[in-house]
Amino acid sequence: MPTALVTGAAGFIGSNLTEALLHRGYNVRGVDNFATGRRLNVDRLAQADDFNFHEIDIRDREQIDEVIDGVDYIFHQAAVPSVPRSVDDPVTTTNANCTGTAVVLDAARKADVDTTVVASSSSVYGSSQELPKVETMEENPESPYALTKDFTEKLALEFSSLYDIDTVALRYFNIFGPWQDPEGDYAAVIPKFISLMVDGKRPVINGDGAQSRDFTYIDNAVQANVLGAESDLTGEVFNVGTGSRVTINELVEALNDLLDTNIEPVYDDPRPGDVRHSHADISKAERLLGYDPEVGFNEGLKRTVEYYR
Repeated sequence: MPTALVTGAAGFIGSNLTEALLHRGYNVRGVDNFATGRRLNVDRLAQADDFNFHEIDIRDREQIDEVIDGVDYIFHQAAVPSVPRSVDDPVTTTNANCTGTAVVLDAARKADVDTTVVASSSSVYGSSQELPKVETMEENPESPYALTKDFTEKLALEFSSLYDIDTVALRYFNIFGPWQDPEGDYAAVIPKFISLMVDGKRPVINGDGAQSRDFTYIDNAVQANVLGAESDLTGEVFNVGTGSRVTINELVEALNDLLDTNIEPVYDDPRPGDVRHSHADISKAERLLGYDPEVGFNEGLKRTVEYYR
């Protein structure tokens, strides 16, 4: 059985990915420092015989070297997420995301890891009006978070070129699903809106609600990670989305339908750093990885609402 290291294993994507890898027969080592990850995400995995968790900061080189020894694949999910958070605190975001990535990649190089898959973000495209977003487009990051993700993927690709190690970068487009944190000022829109509307409260839309996102269910992101690791590709960047988009107003309408409610949103000022539209061209991932998003927006939203209820 292959051995995988998942950084950020206590996070939303990291914990779901860890669970899927365990079901696939992997031995999994998870690391997280709980700066943004949640202990309940680790607790639900703790009973698995093939899962070992280590409370480690990815910038701690000595501990990272130790936990990477003997690993076949690395899934680097650890990061301080959120565009608004990075605008409020660019130093913490940059330190964790950039330095942390450099430490993990260099440790992977020295440990002769087979493949490292790093998590990037659709935010690297910025607010270009051209849709859908294609990997060949020029990056235009417009927030500290987006800059750190641009650095993450570029560093991974440089490692592939300089050191002849296999790396793949995945540009996530608004991943959502069970176990995503609905609380706090920096919570993602779907869990936050569900949490409010289940309680009969009005969600707050920043802007006019006509902004759109390629909301992508978590199972699709997991699929892309596994394909990226198990492929023979290296030095490649892939969009991970569904190839469609939904406005925030349409999201509220869909939630009202699922919850059998008629809640009107509250409109507020747009947030600094937020892009207007996000829409993935996934043809490269389909062609080279065999990526096939199996769960569409409506089914994913239904599953997510059931989870939070």
